[in-house]
Amino acid sequence: MSFLKDFKEDLSQAVNELVTEDEMMEEKEEFDDMDDEMVNTFDSQESTPPVQEAPQEKPFVDREQEARLAQEVQNFQKSQAQTLTQQAAPAPTQKTAGGYSNNMKTQTDEVTEITVGTVLEGNMSSNGSINLNGKIKGNIACHGKLVVSGTIVGTSQASEIFTNNARIEGDVASEGSIKIGNGSVVLGNVYATSAVIGGAVRGDIDVHGPVIIDATAVVQGNIKSRSVQVNNGAAIEGNCSQCYADIDYEQLFDNTFAK
Repeated sequence: MSFLKDFKEDLSQAVNELVTEDEMMEEKEEFDDMDDEMVNTFDSQESTPPVQEAPQEKPFVDREQEARLAQEVQNFQKSQAQTLTQQAAPAPTQKTAGGYSNNMKTQTDEVTEITVGTVLEGNMSSNGSINLNGKIKGNIACHGKLVVSGTIVGTSQASEIFTNNARIEGDVASEGSIKIGNGSVVLGNVYATSAVIGGAVRGDIDVHGPVIIDATAVVQGNIKSRSVQVNNGAAIEGNCSQCYADIDYEQLFDNTFAK
């Protein structure tokens, strides 16, 4: 019995050794296959051509829009240059009746007050209005309204003139209307587009519009106007001519009765 037992054990050990060798062989073959696959994989990667990057697209440029913007910039620069040139250039002048001229500047709302008892010597100009209650020996020019209750020795120019108990020695020129109130005395010519005379004037009155000679007026000089109204009580020493009226005198009286 011991012989059979020993034989059985030896056979079993031999079988186990054979199985172990077979498994080892199989594992070795699998490992070799894996090595081949890895080698082939690397080979395939090395043989793969490199990926080429796509060329970058150039940004789209609208040539028409670019040219239009350049033209707008050029026009803006030209307009700025013209504005600076106009600002630097001297202001144009506007001729008024009697040959006087005023710079056409922008009129402001400022009012200059010259109080009673104030005496000024020299010319005076303002872009606003002037209320003169004192006395000035010089020329006055303002782009607003000139209100005179004092004394002026010199020419006076304004867009509108109103006098009340004033004494003026010099020409008076208004771009608009003029009113010489009762008690005012003017020793000089009067120029305006319309006038109301209630005081005393020694000089010619040249008005391109209507003239009203009030009852308290005394005029020693010629009157030229489009139309004239003389109220009862006014005194005029001079000629009245409506030379600015829209009437063709030559055609009206040219051989009227001979025809």
